[in-house]
Amino acid sequence: MISLVQVLPAFIATAFLLALVPGQTVAMILRQAIVGGTKTAYTTLIGTSGALIIWGAASAIGLSAIFARSQTAYNLLKYTGVAFLTFLALQTLWSLRREFGKFDYEGATTAGFMPAFRLGLITNLTNVKAAVFAVAFIPAFVPADFNLGWGIFLLSIVQALTSASWYSFLVHIIGRATTILAKPKVRRALTAFSAIGILFLAVTLLLTSPR
Repeated sequence: MISLVQVLPAFIATAFLLALVPGQTVAMILRQAIVGGTKTAYTTLIGTSGALIIWGAASAIGLSAIFARSQTAYNLLKYTGVAFLTFLALQTLWSLRREFGKFDYEGATTAGFMPAFRLGLITNLTNVKAAVFAVAFIPAFVPADFNLGWGIFLLSIVQALTSASWYSFLVHIIGRATTILAKPKVRRALTAFSAIGILFLAVTLLLTSPR
């Protein structure tokens, strides 16, 4: 029998890849750090992490149980997720025509504890990648002999901590990151990496099977 602890290395690696892929969350956190300062960025980060746990809790309460019992429902979610991620990857590649690609953090910042927290929370609550990961990916990592609901919820906390660790590192080195990310070539490279990472997630989701 496989314990939940044994699947943690593979799960953390997958969660880290998801956090590593540039997208709306990382761009928003970088903008908060560069324009609003590290305190604002860390407050925003609490919101994004909280949203991941909310997605995990929602999945644990009922969504994944439904998909685990119904092959049709699971396949519908899976192929919809694959189609969305593939579209997102192609859209990201198409954005390479622009100077900065899709990795663009310009814009206004949101300061103050509650406004910054709310921004981070809403950003990830409306992030379809976060939803697909919580509903389709996380259940696949829960061992068959472990309670599905608790497994999903606990792994969602691990995901939140993993992504928070990476984003905290970015905020910590934001002085150097600002100089590096100011270069169009760097942002275009990150955009291309983002597209490859999203395609990898799409393929991984395509190969997953219901618990």
